[in-house]
Amino acid sequence: MVSQVIKEQSSYSAAFDALQKKEGEDAEPSWLRRLRENAFARFEELGFPTTHQEEWKYTNVAPVAKVKFEVAFENVKDSTQIDSAQLQSFTYVEAHKSQLVFINGHYSSALSSIEALPGGVVAIAMCDALKDAKYADILRDQLARSADYNENAFTALNTAFISSGAFLFIPKGVSVDAPIHLLFVAKVKEKPVATFPRVLIVAEEGSSATVIESYASAHEEAYFTNAVVEIKLDDGARLNYYKVQRENSKAFHIATTDAELGRNSSFNSTTVTLGAGLSRHNINVKLNNEGAECWVDGLYIVSSGQHTDTHSLIDHRKPHCTSHQLYKGILDGKSRAVFNGKVFVHKDAQRTDAMQTNKNLLLSGDARVDTKPQLEIFADDVKCAHGATVGQLEEEELFYLASRGLHTDIARNLLTYGFAEEVIEKIKVESIKAQLDEAVLNRLHTNLET
Repeated sequence: MVSQVIKEQSSYSAAFDALQKKEGEDAEPSWLRRLRENAFARFEELGFPTTHQEEWKYTNVAPVAKVKFEVAFENVKDSTQIDSAQLQSFTYVEAHKSQLVFINGHYSSALSSIEALPGGVVAIAMCDALKDAKYADILRDQLARSADYNENAFTALNTAFISSGAFLFIPKGVSVDAPIHLLFVAKVKEKPVATFPRVLIVAEEGSSATVIESYASAHEEAYFTNAVVEIKLDDGARLNYYKVQRENSKAFHIATTDAELGRNSSFNSTTVTLGAGLSRHNINVKLNNEGAECWVDGLYIVSSGQHTDTHSLIDHRKPHCTSHQLYKGILDGKSRAVFNGKVFVHKDAQRTDAMQTNKNLLLSGDARVDTKPQLEIFADDVKCAHGATVGQLEEEELFYLASRGLHTDIARNLLTYGFAEEVIEKIKVESIKAQLDEAVLNRLHTNLET
């Protein structure tokens, strides 16, 4: 097994050597080169995780490790040839002048527009930020600060291949009204590709913004997305962060989101998982100072052949902080979901208020959920609770709707939609909600208009 894993890792070695040579010719900063080298060395030491490791007990990533993906270095030359109607289906009207579009992980200026952003706000491709001296200090200080690659092979691999993705900076006291949309579209025609989007969001004191991170497929071929997002909120900063993953059923999607919250800052996060054959999202929030608060919510809807895994860590480090987490899952066919959520309350984090809930709705007898909410509390003056449920539609509710003249299938749809709506309603961007409404209805057995 060990030799097999090492052999599987070696497919990335040539790509890493090629990247180092290319970036060396482009006069890459020495700190970035060292970061890459250290991260890739750590990836080789760790190897891909196996189900023998507790954190990956229910998710087998061997299919990801075995495929020889081609690392997508260069921008796709025909990226502007993506069908306009198809691209439009991935975008949101509120962000049509504040969106950055990436094809196979790389920035497409032809498809992007940032006209709506106020002065001082930075929204640029990561590759451009890394080459610009005025961003050197903040990138050197913040990249790989919260997303620790020492214990996560996928984070290490992403860090080794940092070049694609985006850098967002919101200055002190600035409020960005229009949502900033980071749209990652995979366009695969021949060989399966691996992309490594890296996003860094820094919001200074008293600033506010809404960021949408979405992933979609322009073709139905296999590929691998390995994404890492790092978020730093200074004192009093507020961020609405929405992630929508709707890649094709052959795709692999492994992602990590790490957020660090300052005093009286607010992080409102909603993640929606609809796509990918195999997906895993690690979301970690550190409440680093008093008065910080977060809402970490999510919805996953999977059907036959899909496997989705969510691991979360809400880390209460200081007193008087609040966290609320609600994750809901709808499973149909022979699908599987994993939820492992941990709330950790440090000894000094008195007056913590933390709530964690995971609810799952099974529409098939073949669907399976492994759920494990956890509390680790080392403070004595706290208000903490957690819970998990796994069940099916209530026969009494179905009977009640049927007795009012509704067809059984339509009644099932109404109840299923109602189950999902609680999470969808948390999103404050109307066009996202509208698209998700449609997506939920399309996943059900019968459209409500039938």
